[in-house]
Amino acid sequence: MSDAIHTPVLLKEIVEIFDPQPGQIFVDATANGGGHTFALWEKVKPSGTVIAIDKDHDLIAGLKKKARDAGANVVSVQGSYAELPQILHAHGIEKVHGILLDLGYSSYHIDQAGRGFSFQKDEPLDMRYDNNPRTQRAEQSSYDGKLVNGITAEEVVNGFPEGDLADVIYRFGEERFSRRIARAIVEERKRERIRTSGRLAEIVRASLPSRFGRGRIHPATKTFQALRIFVNHELQDLEAVLPDAVEALMPQGKLAVISFHSLEDRIVKNFFRTQKQKGKLELFSKKPIQTSREEEKGNPRARSAKLRVAIKL
Repeated sequence: MSDAIHTPVLLKEIVEIFDPQPGQIFVDATANGGGHTFALWEKVKPSGTVIAIDKDHDLIAGLKKKARDAGANVVSVQGSYAELPQILHAHGIEKVHGILLDLGYSSYHIDQAGRGFSFQKDEPLDMRYDNNPRTQRAEQSSYDGKLVNGITAEEVVNGFPEGDLADVIYRFGEERFSRRIARAIVEERKRERIRTSGRLAEIVRASLPSRFGRGRIHPATKTFQALRIFVNHELQDLEAVLPDAVEALMPQGKLAVISFHSLEDRIVKNFFRTQKQKGKLELFSKKPIQTSREEEKGNPRARSAKLRVAIKL
């Protein structure tokens, strides 16, 4: 796995805010390519530990190899950050100094995974972070109690009733043309099953008024976001992990969350505010920390990133 797979967002800021010291324990709950993970390890070595969690089997395999090659005390775990208490317990860890959640998908998923995350490619319409049948978890999705045990985006697109499909696109993509898009998808799938990301992107594009195809943002962006979030139950997992993360922190430990769209940021913002009112957390800053112009030039995908940090009291 190449180091170029994923450019860690707000890396300098994360290291400065956490201020990791030798011997401390940190959790990178969304390890991706390991950029944040190994930056933290460099500060806590030789006696410290970084727990690196990711849903993606391929990414975890790469992290394990990188840790072996570097002789790093990085414990790589395939799983969801929603399983944080169980993961820490399994490794005999009670409290940690800091936890990072870098939400959403990585550059690897867009450029190399081949699972249909990008509307700019024609790939199988999968969109699961964890597509290893041996490790998929049966759990309730946050939509209408539907069971999503390894469900793919292709199954959602081809199997959901029109109304349910429109609701998913609106709820998780905030797409105002959700019903129009769902209607077009249903009509197309009657002719032939929709199997690839390229075909889905074209169906969405064709369903919208022509003026929406000329902007900077691709017309299928919100639909793809909605399907990805739903298939991977991202918002449900985020809501689940936040209280568990606070519980896992030692006093003065820090919880840092990088979000990339309003649905995620709203959940984090509201949770931090509520915990502050209860006297459990102190906000590191009133407003979210955003990427510098210099970082955005080198990594355009970082421009929508918002970092919120809270300190456990």
